[in-house]
Amino acid sequence: MLLRKNRNIKYILSLVPGKRRFGTYRFLPFFFCLGGVMEWIMINVRIGKETFYDVYRRKRSEREYQQKVDDGLIVPGETGAKWP
Repeated sequence: MLLRKNRNIKYILSLVPGKRRFGTYRFLPFFFCLGGVMEWIMINVRIGKETFYDVYRRKRSEREYQQKVDDGLIVPGETGAKWP
């Protein structure tokens, strides 16, 4: 079973042209395009109400705030501006 799958994978990989000239680098354009598609999905596709980068920016902001609290630069619960 495993041997047959291995043969099938080798056969499929052998169908990609450029084996003599480029070797394993012949797959580079495929992975480059795959990375571009993943990046586009992380930027533009919303799961619920957020994209990947929305979550990343929020978490980074929370970590920076927590670091400032730990350093004593900010007192939690206090507003930033005080009006007379």
